[in-house]
Amino acid sequence: MVADLCGIKTQDMKIILTGSLGHISKPLATELVQQGHEVVVISSKPDKQAEIEALGATAAIGSIKDVDFLTSAFTGADAVYCMEPPGASGFFDPNFDIMAEIREMCEAYIQAIQRSGVKRVVHLSSIGAHTDKGNGILKFHYAAEQIFNSLPPDVSIIFMRPVGFYYNLFSFIPVIKSQGIIAANYGIEKEPWVSPFDIASTIAKEIVKPFEGRRVLYIASEELTGNEVASILGEAIGKPDLKWVVISDEQTLNGMLSIGMNKSIAEGLVEMNAGRRNHILYEDFYRHRPELGKVKMRDFAKEFAVVYHQNN
Repeated sequence: MVADLCGIKTQDMKIILTGSLGHISKPLATELVQQGHEVVVISSKPDKQAEIEALGATAAIGSIKDVDFLTSAFTGADAVYCMEPPGASGFFDPNFDIMAEIREMCEAYIQAIQRSGVKRVVHLSSIGAHTDKGNGILKFHYAAEQIFNSLPPDVSIIFMRPVGFYYNLFSFIPVIKSQGIIAANYGIEKEPWVSPFDIASTIAKEIVKPFEGRRVLYIASEELTGNEVASILGEAIGKPDLKWVVISDEQTLNGMLSIGMNKSIAEGLVEMNAGRRNHILYEDFYRHRPELGKVKMRDFAKEFAVVYHQNN
């Protein structure tokens, strides 16, 4: 049996996905199952098993930090998709060390890939992973790519580097409700945004193709200024005059610290956003600018409006 993907015939494959049923992994699993592939979804949560199986995939329940578990899950796979959840629940833990957390996950992946004999890897990285300077919290993606690049050359890797996710805009809902604005330390110029559905679609297309060596692929859906974003979201939530107000780095940092965010995480987020303003984040993106995806901000705005009104 073969799957037909955009006119390319590919043999059915066994593909392992990390990321449980997250924003990317769920639509990715759905698409690959529909193509006829054998899909295994790794999740640390036993209560996700039934939902994974309902998609037509197989659930593998365990921790991505457990090398023996990962090795068993990866063995016999034609390709694996690896991502490192950033541990957002730790962002308000003063002792949380995101670099140590990411390093532990990546080193487990490296060992499991080598032990299992997997030769094709798609790794979810990020915009800003081309450098370890001026990118703030995103330097953990740079570190992750360096760890994956330590794999032997016979392991082929595609590093997927999406830009800022649409769903990060949900974090602005409280300030929209309390102050009637979106406030951030970036947003003057046009910059790229991406839908997780476009990310999933791109990964689904690439992971089933034969590939060799190491390659970087950027993913974006639309380019907009802050006020263009605010206009689209404002229209969707019934606030057509919604504005995007650019505030200082200091104001942004103080706001994050005031709600109890880990200081190093807050500083990393502020520096990351400053990197959007001074183009550090996007310098490599614009050298390798991709074709934009199908899902636009107006599509996401419908989802944003539902969440916005649910929290009333």
